[in-house]
Amino acid sequence: MPKEYAAGFNIAPAPTTFIVNVIHAHPGKQDEAFRIIQDVVHYVAERKEGFLWSNLSKSTDGTTVVNIEAIQDEGNVGEFFADPAFLEKFRMLDSVSTSEFHTYTVDDLVLPKRANAEG
Repeated sequence: MPKEYAAGFNIAPAPTTFIVNVIHAHPGKQDEAFRIIQDVVHYVAERKEGFLWSNLSKSTDGTTVVNIEAIQDEGNVGEFFADPAFLEKFRMLDSVSTSEFHTYTVDDLVLPKRANAEG
């Protein structure tokens, strides 16, 4: 039976790995770049155990798309790129954008400090 994952926040840092993919769309190509990375992420979400969740965003100035993706382990990156279908989908971004991605691990979690409402 497949594992069920729920997105959420913890009060302390959890050993989570994040991929931050910044996609710089060619002029007028932001929506197309978004659709391509959306297809890539949905492909991964449906097939790869290491995938936890993703947040896809478009910049308000129409120039970039960002994929912030949580995965179980840094090794998942190699697993994703070893999949020929994934690689073919991901390379489609080259026709509408330039992109870069980096891998991060959580080192600190900062939450808002609020004054006690009763006081």
